[in-house]
Amino acid sequence: MKVAIYGQYYQNSTEPIIRDIFVFFNNNNVEMVIEAEFLKMLYEKQLIKKEYKTFASYKELDSSFDMMISIGGDGTILRAATLVRDSGIPILGINAGRLGFLASVQKDNIEEFLQFVIEKKYTISKRTLLSLRCEPQNQSILDINFAMNEITVSRKDTTSMITIDTYLNNEFLNSYWADGLIIATPTGSTGYSMSCGGPILTPDVKSLVITPIAPHNLTARPLVIPDNTEIRLKVSGREEQYLVSLDSRIASIKNESTLTIRKTPFKINMVEIPNETFLKTLRNKLLWGEDKRN
Repeated sequence: MKVAIYGQYYQNSTEPIIRDIFVFFNNNNVEMVIEAEFLKMLYEKQLIKKEYKTFASYKELDSSFDMMISIGGDGTILRAATLVRDSGIPILGINAGRLGFLASVQKDNIEEFLQFVIEKKYTISKRTLLSLRCEPQNQSILDINFAMNEITVSRKDTTSMITIDTYLNNEFLNSYWADGLIIATPTGSTGYSMSCGGPILTPDVKSLVITPIAPHNLTARPLVIPDNTEIRLKVSGREEQYLVSLDSRIASIKNESTLTIRKTPFKINMVEIPNETFLKTLRNKLLWGEDKRN
């Protein structure tokens, strides 16, 4: 078995996780290829001494890899997705962060869950991604023009609202007067969109969510639409530019540019370990059912 390992370092929580993973995989003769910057950090922290093969970009990840192990929080998985891209390599998230909806393996159960990986006792959850096209073109979003959680437009360098003219399959929907607008996938429905009042979607739902950020019109509510809808946005405001974010990547876009958002032709494969389902995660992370009557 051959796995790619990518991670972020958190002083208090990551070290025992890293040791457990490396000990387990070495004991089970699993070939590990480590992301170059992450491996450099592991050497600096003296967490490992053995030499390993490395990768530095998505071009070095091919079908010979059985899985990518992401060590960190959900943000780490979103960055791992930019490395996996359309290769189809499944991602398993090991949670060293805080909340963690995507990073389902907790540090107390690492060996048990990695045994499932060795024995291939897991399922794959296919996650929808969104692509973005900007006219005129913006160089900063040409290379990685997709998002796993959400694409967001928001105001920049001002406290004034922006106006977001929104079209669905070329039909006018609304002009949102707001701080911004979120287009979220089912995966992203538990992120920024949820914190702005959007609904939670299960990962297998074939839908997207449009959620306004602090809309001035109180009747502008979150909207669920089919995931094959083409969304076109045109933003205007008092400043010359506004912000567009694709997950954690941010670009400045000129006013009156046209943004076209649609579902990508490929999906990200997330590894689901037995008994660590999305519904269980909702109960644990959002404390659903935490009522003395239960």
